[in-house]
Amino acid sequence: MVTRGVGWSTLLAAMAGALRAAFGVIWAIDAYLAWQPEFAAHYVGYLTNAQQGQPGWLQPWFAIWLTIVNPAADVFIFLTRVIETLIAVGLLFGLARKWISVAGSVLSLLIWATAEGFGGPYTVGATNPGPGLVYVIVFLALILIDRAHGRTPYSLDHYIQRRWPRWSRVAEWAPASALAEVPPPLPWSEQAVAIVAIVVAIVVPVGSLQSALNVSPATPASAAAAVSPLSLASSTAIAQARDATLPPLIGTGDSVSLTITSTDTNVEIANGVSYAAWTYDGTVPGPVLHVRQGQTVNVTYVNRGIMQHSIDFHAAEVPPNVAYRSINPGDSLQFSFVARTAGVFVYHCGTPPVLMHMANGMYGAIVVDPVPALPPADVSYVLVQSEWYTQQLQGSLLTGDPGKMFTVSPDEVVFNGMAYQYRDQPLTARAGERIRLYVVDAGPNLSSAFHVIGSMFETVYPDGDAAHALNGVSTWQIAPGAGAIFDLVIRDAGQYPFVDHSMRNMGIGAVGVLNVQ
Repeated sequence: MVTRGVGWSTLLAAMAGALRAAFGVIWAIDAYLAWQPEFAAHYVGYLTNAQQGQPGWLQPWFAIWLTIVNPAADVFIFLTRVIETLIAVGLLFGLARKWISVAGSVLSLLIWATAEGFGGPYTVGATNPGPGLVYVIVFLALILIDRAHGRTPYSLDHYIQRRWPRWSRVAEWAPASALAEVPPPLPWSEQAVAIVAIVVAIVVPVGSLQSALNVSPATPASAAAAVSPLSLASSTAIAQARDATLPPLIGTGDSVSLTITSTDTNVEIANGVSYAAWTYDGTVPGPVLHVRQGQTVNVTYVNRGIMQHSIDFHAAEVPPNVAYRSINPGDSLQFSFVARTAGVFVYHCGTPPVLMHMANGMYGAIVVDPVPALPPADVSYVLVQSEWYTQQLQGSLLTGDPGKMFTVSPDEVVFNGMAYQYRDQPLTARAGERIRLYVVDAGPNLSSAFHVIGSMFETVYPDGDAAHALNGVSTWQIAPGAGAIFDLVIRDAGQYPFVDHSMRNMGIGAVGVLNVQ
């Protein structure tokens, strides 16, 4: 065999080994974080969040991956963890370098094209093309270096090949002529240069590690962080508010039928500001459903979105694995339940991650009238309180921010989907009339301390059962996923704000007005 002289070529080989080992350190950190519970909790969210804002021609790509991953998320989480661990070991010790380079390139490219998105990482304010793509380039550089320099003493492959020459099939890219050479030991003076190369190789890429891993939310750029729906909203009054009037019963017979369809629709969440939402029937909240206690409700649920969705009725008593199961885009599901319990209830999407599906708009209210009926009201309104967690997609179009969702940092808390709409366009009533408010807290995270300023609730029905009624209540707490019915009789004309008495929530949108004449 031929022995090389110690020179620039040998130094480059050592530096290449240093680069590979440093890259292995990054992958080892990546693998460690991938084994943490937070990685599993957010795994599907990486795909769903990256999907938002992609151009139409790319939507099928993300829909395919969501369809594949959602039903077997645990399997994909385990495979990702194992593959990342094997790549880290291979890079650190120079083991099976050919296979490791191929596997690392494919996985990095896949991560870039899904969890980071073709348009770059989904983190607001990021300007780099995505660490996944950078990793692909590093792997390709390692392949070219290995092909040029052949065997290297800075790898286990070199020592395995000395005993089993056929190991080169999984270790080497170089032609036979290069493999015939045996690299000499590197002098310490030149190894010092390699050590410096390791430090540089670690410091440069580690700055992008957090956005590559997506294990914890990245901190937005300061300019992006300042963008909120209220900062973008027009200062003029909202021209038209959502009709909050309780709709009539769906039907008066012993059974009623309804169809609800999931769609992806831009909805207005502040004056002049829209959100790329996941909706029921194209609105947030979804349509108010009004039935009578004892009726059989026949539900047809249709998924016209681009990922799996489902529907969960808090008013129903049915096996959730049957009625509330997730269905693929284009599919439909039918089930029935008897509305045995009176009250006002939330319905929502229960597809994991539930927080993301609800925070993106998949919820609504169902009212079940009791038998016998409550005292008649002169006017009845339905209010659904919820939160928006946003980041800027483009201009005045926003999308969801998973980091804000998990840290419970809402940009808006709203009634019926839009900040301040009933402040600008008040709900109306007459002095001395019985006003009935059906209030649901869809959350998905915060409770509501519901209060009407300047008035007192004559009656609070915590669940719709008249036997449980409370009288003379000022403020009533509603937990996320719960609802309550409030009766007021306001004797004097005037403007009476209704609010979430959490002052932070009231200050970011959870306020409306009853205009009593």
